[in-house]
Formats: sequence, structure tokens, C-alpha cells
Amino acid sequence: MCSTDDVAANLKAARDLVGTAADAGASWVALPENFAFLRREGMAFPCAQGLNGEIVGAVRSLAREHRIWLLGGTFPEAASGGLVHNTSVLVDPKGEVSAVYRKIHLFDVDLSAQGGGAFRESATIAPGGEPVAAETPFGGVGLSVCYDLRFPELYRRLADAGVRFLAVPSAFARETGRDHWEVLLRARAIENQCFVVAPAQSGRHSPDRASHGRSLVIDPWGLVLGQAPDGPGTVVVDCDLAQQDRIRDALPALRHRRL
Repeated sequence: MCSTDDVAANLKAARDLVGTAADAGASWVALPENFAFLRREGMAFPCAQGLNGEIVGAVRSLAREHRIWLLGGTFPEAASGGLVHNTSVLVDPKGEVSAVYRKIHLFDVDLSAQGGGAFRESATIAPGGEPVAAETPFGGVGLSVCYDLRFPELYRRLADAGVRFLAVPSAFARETGRDHWEVLLRARAIENQCFVVAPAQSGRHSPDRASHGRSLVIDPWGLVLGQAPDGPGTVVVDCDLAQQDRIRDALPALRHRRL
């Protein structure tokens, strides 16, 4: 997606893209970070809301309509002290919220030396505190968001919980994305022998905000199964769970751990 600060337009774009993916046979669809609202840097969150608000309601409605599992990348969930959580929700085909994850690691960086800007998520966003793994008919799904990708210990916690999939909805900065995005995603897939599903924001959202894009689905051997072209669109792939079992049996690195 290429979301902006227009919630209504973003939700319409999400509806169209989810419908396209469902029509192509997807049983699990994932939307990127900030899919419903992507602010300009320093902007407030006028649409901050709870799990019973319009945004999660739209995700639940879409899941019911298409009878799919649907990951609502993230939305601004109202928190205490005037802050928000950057919150991801996984919804089942009946429209029930199956899991809620609040982004743990906050993007406080200065990319001016790389030609980018400075970001300080902690000024407006409250961190979550716990890893979250959800059970589905196709295996456990470990939830994470964007900057979490740089902290492998989170993904090892999720692997220890027995997940088959790692979800990484993101709005990766262009300056870091061009060198780090695919490398880090493939590393998380290989070291945890999981499928990695990484829906991403793409393109220019405002005069001072742009995202790298290149949504990816990666298999447990680290091979790219699908990659989005630049700009909004869908990537639909098959994830072979039997192949995952063969990889884990042939190279049982997770069982060989001694620390």
C-alpha cells in the first residue's frame, strides 16, 4: 500500500486489495504497518482509537466478508498519557480478533548521514511489552512490526513458541530498506526456519515521508517466494508446510541449540 493521513481513502484501498487477494485464492491476507493511517513525521494521531473502533471494525468486516484470516498491519491504538500503541491485529474468518500485538521496539534514529530524516517514535508511541504468537489452522503465527526486525531475540522467542510463520508488517524507510530489508527478512526466515510474511508500505506518502516497499514472502530456507513490484499491489504465494517440516528435519538447527 501507499497509505496517507486520509483514513477513509486508506480503508477503501485496503478493501480493494484484500478483495483482489481473496479472489486470487488467498486464505490469509496481511496488510502493512500504518495501513489505515500514515502520518507526516511529527503529526498527531487524530484517529487514535480502541480495538472497538472503525479501523479494527473494518478489518473484522473484511475477514468475515471474504472468510479469510486477515492481519491488520498496524493502527494507532489509544494509550495512556496522550500516546498511542502501534498495534497489529489478527482476525479470523468469523471476524473475531484472534491476537493483538503492540510494537515493542520503537524507531528512534537519525538517518541524516544516509540522506534521510530523523525519527523519534517514542515521542508519540508507547512500546508494547510482550511477544505474541497466535494459533491458526495453518500453524502458529508470530507477530512483529517493522523495526522489531532488527532484534533477533524476539523472533527466537516466537520460534520457541512453535510458530510456522513470522509476520512483519512494515513501513521501512527508503534509506535503510535498500540495504537491509531483504537481508534481515531472509536471515529471520533462515535462523528460525519459518515462513516470513512481510507486507510493506511503498512510495511517497507526503512531501517528507517515503517507504522502501518491496513486500516479500520468504520460505524457511531463505528463498524469496514472492516480491511486490514498486507501488500498491498484491503478492499471492503458496506456503508448503510439508516442505517446512522437511527443512527442519534435514537441518535441525533449532533442536541443536545449547544456549
